[in-house]
Amino acid sequence: MVTVQDIIDLMESISPTVLKQDWDNIGLNCGKRSSGVKKVLVALDPFEHVCKEAADWGADLLLTHHPLIFRPLPMVTDDAAITRGLMILVQNGISHFCAHTNLDSAAGGVNDVLAETLGLASISPVAENHWNMLRCGEVPERSLTDFLETVKEKLHAPGLRYCDAGKPVRKVAVGGGACSGGLFDALCAGCDTFVTSDIKYNEFWDAYEQGLNIIDAGHFYTENPVVPILAAKISSAFPELEVKISESHADCMKYY
Repeated sequence: MVTVQDIIDLMESISPTVLKQDWDNIGLNCGKRSSGVKKVLVALDPFEHVCKEAADWGADLLLTHHPLIFRPLPMVTDDAAITRGLMILVQNGISHFCAHTNLDSAAGGVNDVLAETLGLASISPVAENHWNMLRCGEVPERSLTDFLETVKEKLHAPGLRYCDAGKPVRKVAVGGGACSGGLFDALCAGCDTFVTSDIKYNEFWDAYEQGLNIIDAGHFYTENPVVPILAAKISSAFPELEVKISESHADCMKYY
């Protein structure tokens, strides 16, 4: 019988704990390491509707990128969505495990997958980036408009926010999720374009004034490509398990 600990051991080989940021809360957020596992639901986030999907499907383990418990919880009641989700998991005997900033930094993790999805070649870490998260790579020279089409299509994004610094696209930095703080690291690495998300107003201006094309493709869309990769790795390591990608989880932000 495969146990929760067996899955944890696999995830540690994929995204070692040592790579996590100090503020992060990764690993087993609830459940028992000794519990048997037959069904694993994989999603980007452990929101209430995903926890309910896990319970309805009969999952034994919910595996996500983002933590279920990110900050200390003052109480566990049904007054808030996060604790309602936690209660669903506990009441149904479902364990939850997450790999967050360690998966962002890991080889073959969030940002390597993002770079590969966008068709970058010669992918490598951005050496100047102190988080060890950003990746950079090269594309055949093209216009920013053409590259925007690629980003939107490959990530299935409903829309993009961007700043055109007047340069063709040749060397691209990527940072899935909220990595806009790496803007100057991307510049120092000689990149002309940076794909990330959650970019602030002043950061768009910083990019524009420094001559860096910058593309905000959305937090969900820049990180979600890693989900099927995780599901495939679990299935490969444990072929006896049923592994499913969440069917209910999608970005709640819409474009009017």
